[in-house]
Amino acid sequence: MSQVIPEKPLRVVVWSTGTIGRHAIVGVDAHPDLELVGVWTSTADKHGKDAGELAGLGRELGVRATTDRDELIALRPDCIVHGAMTDDRVFESIEDLTGFIRDGVNVVSSGPVILLHRDGTLPPEMIEAIDEAGRQGGASLHVNGIDPGFANDVLPLVMTSLSQRIDHVKVSEIADYSTYYQPVVMRDLFGFGQPLDAKPLLWEPGILTTAWGPVVRIIADGLGVTLDEPLVEEVDRRPAPRSVSTVSVDVEEGTMGSVMFRVIGTVDGVPRVTLEHVTRTDATAEPDWPTPNEGDGCYRIEITGEPCMKVEFTHHGENGDHNVSGMIVTAQRLINAVPAVVAAQPGLRSALDLGLVTGRGLVTGTKAER
Repeated sequence: MSQVIPEKPLRVVVWSTGTIGRHAIVGVDAHPDLELVGVWTSTADKHGKDAGELAGLGRELGVRATTDRDELIALRPDCIVHGAMTDDRVFESIEDLTGFIRDGVNVVSSGPVILLHRDGTLPPEMIEAIDEAGRQGGASLHVNGIDPGFANDVLPLVMTSLSQRIDHVKVSEIADYSTYYQPVVMRDLFGFGQPLDAKPLLWEPGILTTAWGPVVRIIADGLGVTLDEPLVEEVDRRPAPRSVSTVSVDVEEGTMGSVMFRVIGTVDGVPRVTLEHVTRTDATAEPDWPTPNEGDGCYRIEITGEPCMKVEFTHHGENGDHNVSGMIVTAQRLINAVPAVVAAQPGLRSALDLGLVTGRGLVTGTKAER
């Protein structure tokens, strides 16, 4: 499928005004193929405020945020850019997203990441219920971002197009999370700042496979590989060598300060696809673990075979670090995919179902011809 170019601007609602949502407002406003028509907020104090103010644009956009779901659906937008928190309400958010497409509104969402790929994680009947809602409303749902998302689905699969033989594909995030503002994720899910004998949800058996298994499975699907079941999980948690304060949680010396985990897909017992995360709250900790070649964070793709290839992908914001720009690239991957998702067949759609997605129309000082 070639790149989709809409005949007229698509009408978009941004769902949330938090760490991803405020960047999504900016991104939709800047995109020549999109028109911002509505904004949802979960915060009563933000109800009625102009979207430009909530996004920190320094100017009004003439669109007021609302806490009223039905008011936004009644606008009949072409698509919702959904950036609301889903990590702590996975199944409730699936109900929300399914309701949107049943009501005839296409959705691009940063979560829940369990929907990154349709096979192998959720029961088939749950996926079928999403597809049926899409057929009823004539709308599609696409969940993506940067990780899980572009850095470990589209990017590695595009690289494999250069391969003669593939022995192993490894996708890694290596990052200092000290400036990552997500208190629930950092303390409750990861367990940073908690005693090492604490049992945060993420380290319970099977949870890593639920969260990041779709990454391993979509790579395998893109390569035509059937993986052994279950996927293999490996976790190495380390204590903080010194006390540090992050923007999300204080990490006292001796509490959990770093973690390296892997989700591995094997074929006949041989590792073929590996997802790895190396996450620190102190950039100087665990020097024996992988570190970025530059900056405070990177995504690394390593393909072993003929030939052997490695790409290290980094990003940083003009006025912030890699965690700020991480929210931007997550939002923009969704925003730039809107035309392709609107044009896609109804139901749950992964990156394998979409055509070329680019930053068309976003080059400074230019205007893409329609």
